[in-house]
Amino acid sequence: MAKRMDPTERRARIVDAALAVMLRKGIAATTVRDVAAEMGSSSGLVHHYFDSMDELLATAFDQAASVDLESTRSALRSAPDPVEQLRTFFATYIRAEQDWAFQLWLDAWAEASRRPALQATSQRLNVAWQQLLSSVVGAGIDTGSFTCADAEGTAWRILSLLDGLALQTVAHRVALDRASVLAWSVAYAESELGLAPGTLEISAGARWADGPAGPQPAAPATTGHRPSP
Repeated sequence: MAKRMDPTERRARIVDAALAVMLRKGIAATTVRDVAAEMGSSSGLVHHYFDSMDELLATAFDQAASVDLESTRSALRSAPDPVEQLRTFFATYIRAEQDWAFQLWLDAWAEASRRPALQATSQRLNVAWQQLLSSVVGAGIDTGSFTCADAEGTAWRILSLLDGLALQTVAHRVALDRASVLAWSVAYAESELGLAPGTLEISAGARWADGPAGPQPAAPATTGHRPSP
């Protein structure tokens, strides 16, 4: 006889099911009925655990997007100095490295204006990425490794360029490969921070295609397919 799930386990299963549908169909097209079908359950069960679809979508997005952020945070803690931390930041920036992750961000931004909970979640995580990068820049200024008058602004500009270039490859499918995205973003960061060209160069072997936390879920084959809010 199968073990009956407790409320925490049941809620987690609903979130997992919602994320699976979101990756397959996109956030806008995900419905309560879809999530229930993914679980082999009823829509009533979903409504029992979540007051609104907005809340469920925000929770599922938070769960998926937080993995990348925490992976990069963990990697930065192992880097010995700000220069190496910045190099590590670029090497582990999963959001711009995997289509499924970036597409999820694009979907979240597109739906944010209509879904307050999703908007609050995506904004919080977006700022968390900027603050993580800003802390690295600030540490480099303090040690004299970087020359920069505004760590906050520099972090926003670097992040915006990195995301903007990734947007071209994922959403628009332009002829811009990931190596170029990384190289141009790194070169811009070097110019912003007064670093000699090539200081932040990242070797192919240093990049974690699956992320330091292990392989991430690939976007489903049926999917045809981040501007800051």
